[in-house]
Amino acid sequence: MALKLTLHPGLTIQKLADSLGLSLSAVHRSVSRAKTAGLLRADRRPVRHAIREFVLHGLRYAFPAVRGGMTPGMPTAYATLPLSEQIHAGVDPIPVWPDSSGEARGESLEPLYPSVPAAARADAELYQLLALIDAVRSGRARERKLAEEHLTRLLDG
Repeated sequence: MALKLTLHPGLTIQKLADSLGLSLSAVHRSVSRAKTAGLLRADRRPVRHAIREFVLHGLRYAFPAVRGGMTPGMPTAYATLPLSEQIHAGVDPIPVWPDSSGEARGESLEPLYPSVPAAARADAELYQLLALIDAVRSGRARERKLAEEHLTRLLDG
């Protein structure tokens, strides 16, 4: 939710809920938690440096990567842009968010929230941020470093 507001400041609670596939009450709770944590100001404007700090240094501990078996899904982490231009997948299966309408097959990587694939499909910029976050959460040192560089640029924007 805070990432969506970073990309699209000023969205109403209703538009946030619609675009993220969440209920109004879930968005209200999320906004309240983000304000309490210092990620959003009282007027819902994002605190970019705090969001960057949390994404780069805290998110992988609060939302550890949970891998599963092979499944159809939506590519994430190094398997999609921008990291897919810099990292070759090799012979290992790519990480995917489980999604029955996904265009790829790979190793399941649990998304931050169940509605992530649909929200990412509807917003290419959000997809990029979420995939980079997955590289920080689940990647090897090189993947994490490249993802952190991209995220820093995007979040400091």
